[in-house]
Amino acid sequence: MVARKGNQFVLGGQPFYLNGFNTYWLMILAADNSTRGKVTETFEYASAVGLTVGRTWAFNDGGWRALQKSPSLYDEDVFKALDFVVSEARRHRIRLILSLINNWEDFGGKAQYVKWGNEAAGLNLTSEDDFFTHPTLKDYYKAHVKTVLNRVNTFTNITYKDDPTIFAWELMNEAQCRADPSGNSLQVWIEEMAFHVKTIDPNHLLEVGLEGFYGPLTPDRQQFNPNTFSGQAGTDFIRNHRALGIDFATVHMYPDTWISTNVSNTYLQFVESWMQSHIDDADKMLGMPVVFTEFGVSEKDHNFSVKFRDSLINTVYNNIMNSAMKGGSGGGCLLWQLFPEGVDYMNDGYSVVLTKYPSTSNIISLQSKRIKIFNSKCSWISHWICRNKECVDALPEEL
Repeated sequence: MVARKGNQFVLGGQPFYLNGFNTYWLMILAADNSTRGKVTETFEYASAVGLTVGRTWAFNDGGWRALQKSPSLYDEDVFKALDFVVSEARRHRIRLILSLINNWEDFGGKAQYVKWGNEAAGLNLTSEDDFFTHPTLKDYYKAHVKTVLNRVNTFTNITYKDDPTIFAWELMNEAQCRADPSGNSLQVWIEEMAFHVKTIDPNHLLEVGLEGFYGPLTPDRQQFNPNTFSGQAGTDFIRNHRALGIDFATVHMYPDTWISTNVSNTYLQFVESWMQSHIDDADKMLGMPVVFTEFGVSEKDHNFSVKFRDSLINTVYNNIMNSAMKGGSGGGCLLWQLFPEGVDYMNDGYSVVLTKYPSTSNIISLQSKRIKIFNSKCSWISHWICRNKECVDALPEEL
């Protein structure tokens, strides 16, 4: 399994910087034989450009093709679909970050847990954020975590918690608790659930799933937030990642939804400062890796062009490499999101179909090669700072 040593990931004693992608709907398409092949295609495309880590949902609560139809009641066919996703990732030598619930209503999320609490347990809850504090809802979530981590894959016969294919568990996609802007409610929940996960599975890495917003306890860092609204999300990048059991930090980057839908160079300026502030904090205050687990720009935005998207990807990639060459905490990034052809109906505007965009494919492939060479040649002398001339000289030219 990939492990952590200080502010870097390691695998077999060598550094493990990553280049990755998101494709959240893999389990959903795997549940239907007519679309299951798209899962294999996705991993084939990812492998072809050297991507090593993928992030996807290990949840679908209520609704269409639900994994969890009601608390602790699962659809075995959908669970087998998730088994297939994990087994295909393993076959293509790609590791997975599996997210365990959504902050948003898509695919159920915390709102569905509140609905279950009201309907099944006779509770009288009025806020989605009761998910973080009510004992019944916390027990629902803990039961789901236990079920997924103890699942025996029907394709590989390997228990999820023992499978090195899984890079990390994610507590919640984009966790927020706006009902408590102080951040106390979410912090208590993170600490409790991190302990719960580590009790079941002490071996895999664990992350929260945060967007990276700075909260009221770090007023000096709020200047880096994209807007004032983000500072009221009930999260705090530094405080939340100091919770016992959390192994690495996460950050998302969406200047087109946080700042403006008018694509411009201000996006690139924001990405530069946003990445550097979080890498600095991971280096100096957290002492752990930070992964930029979602980033992209929507083709629906004004002034969008493939050339600009390529520039954004270049900017992110170069910041990762700059950190890596200094032995820094920038552990890697995951593009949102990788698509095969023929699934346009799942497109949220951020799809990247590599067969349609050769320039983007080439950029991704080059970054993967740089990271692969860096991981394999770097001997990590002197406090994990790479001073191996062979490593530096072997890297392809800057993007």
